[in-house]
Amino acid sequence: MEQIALIQAYTALGLGLIIGLGAIGACLGIGIMGSKFLESAARQPELIPTLQGRMFLLAGLIDAAFLIGVALAMFFAFANPLLAAVKA
Repeated sequence: MEQIALIQAYTALGLGLIIGLGAIGACLGIGIMGSKFLESAARQPELIPTLQGRMFLLAGLIDAAFLIGVALAMFFAFANPLLAAVKA
């Protein structure tokens, strides 16, 4: 019974790290990308439509990477294969 509690505790710690660090990384990435977009738009205003499309594409990709991490964390939260191995 102690092994199950230990696995659940380590899983919860890992989930917090995955989601927390993923959120920090995504926020920093989108923030840096937004600041670089504003800098480049101020330097060359005629390129704003092209840069804006690319910025939104990259923002979606950065957000998708974070959501993949959240999905993996939820998998381990609700269907942990380690718990099934200990119970068997």
